[in-house]
Amino acid sequence: MSEKVKIFIELTRLNKPIGFMLLFWPCVWGLTISYDFSLSLNTYFIYAFLFFSGSVLMRSAGCIVNDISDRKIDKLVERTKNRPIASEKISVFNAAIYAAILCLIAFLVLINFNKFTIYMALLSMPLAFIYPLMKRFTYWPQLFLGITFNYGLVLAWISIQNEVSIIPIIFYLGATFWTLGYDTIYGYQDINDDEIIGVKSTSIKFKNNPKKFISFCYIIFLISLFLVGYKMNFNYLYYITLVVPLTHLLIFQSLKLNIESENDCLRKFKSNNLLGLIILIILLVGKLT
Repeated sequence: MSEKVKIFIELTRLNKPIGFMLLFWPCVWGLTISYDFSLSLNTYFIYAFLFFSGSVLMRSAGCIVNDISDRKIDKLVERTKNRPIASEKISVFNAAIYAAILCLIAFLVLINFNKFTIYMALLSMPLAFIYPLMKRFTYWPQLFLGITFNYGLVLAWISIQNEVSIIPIIFYLGATFWTLGYDTIYGYQDINDDEIIGVKSTSIKFKNNPKKFISFCYIIFLISLFLVGYKMNFNYLYYITLVVPLTHLLIFQSLKLNIESENDCLRKFKSNNLLGLIILIILLVGKLT
């Protein structure tokens, strides 16, 4: 039994929480900008917990779908060759059963929201299944990941406001570029294997000018943060605190990036988890001051 639990944890990457946290942060950002904090905080924390649960469940299911799709490729990549499906520790059928169960539990979480949120969430389901295939056909799989990973920001807004407005759309587009930037950094860990295999990515497409491309992505994200503040009528304290993500993204992650070092790329990628928390705090500053 302990071996089965270990395989399940490896299969769903529950031992690597960075993945579900990067899925969760946009959700709680959307929840924060849409919530009326003059009301009881209980609802805010309940919704945050529901989005956190959904993030863990859907990221876990997504990892399984990704590994089923990439099982032949994973065998050829040093970093992924020991994944449970690629190494045949678990069959594709059993892995698919796990994914289905996780999706079912995620649906039970979803039905706690209003109907508009439920419908919009169900409409996004194909994105989770299309993304793993993109690396075979386009150099922009990271863009599809950004579109998928940040959809929760819009859902969180809808869960409170029960309508869509320009504010979450601006934020969603910016956050998509955030993901495009950090996942490009992540991709440099496998670039040598990917080029040999023939897998495509923005890491390969922009390998000659990685810092320019990643900086461009992060600038778009930062502009979206400024626009959100403007549309939300946040005061000057919000804009002052934006210096922190600006410095982190453009200097630490972009200018100081060493794509030749797998450890440096992984460290830069993981730093986005802390950045997610920092941006949440900045949004709270904007809402509460």
